Amino acid sequence: MGTLFYGAGRLAIAFEDRVLAHLQLAVATKLRRQESFMLNWRDNESVGDGRSAVWIGPHTDLHFKYSGSRFPEINADWVSALVVSASTPLGLQLLDEGSLDVPPSPRGRTGRGGAAR
Repeated sequence: MGTLFYGAGRLAIAFEDRVLAHLQLAVATKLRRQESFMLNWRDNESVGDGRSAVWIGPHTDLHFKYSGSRFPEINADWVSALVVSASTPLGLQLLDEGSLDVPPSPRGRTGRGGAAR
């Protein structure tokens, strides 16, 4: 289990290492473009089993800490789907790797929005 430390207060957000690696690549892609976005995730049952979101921008302090020493194999389609979801009004949704479609927008539209497969 890895951890994303967010902001100057270093809010600790736990993710599986494989999820965290894909999230890191998607976040880096958006930030290289100087694009800000919301990051949304479902909380672990140990912290209330709700939902949380944070705003990420080019000046946000982020630290990705992995529990394992090896970087996992990357699924480029998963990274692309995360990047596309970050461009929607809802922000980056942590999609399951097995379900790479972008979640519906608030207007009910679905699909990948032109992301490469």
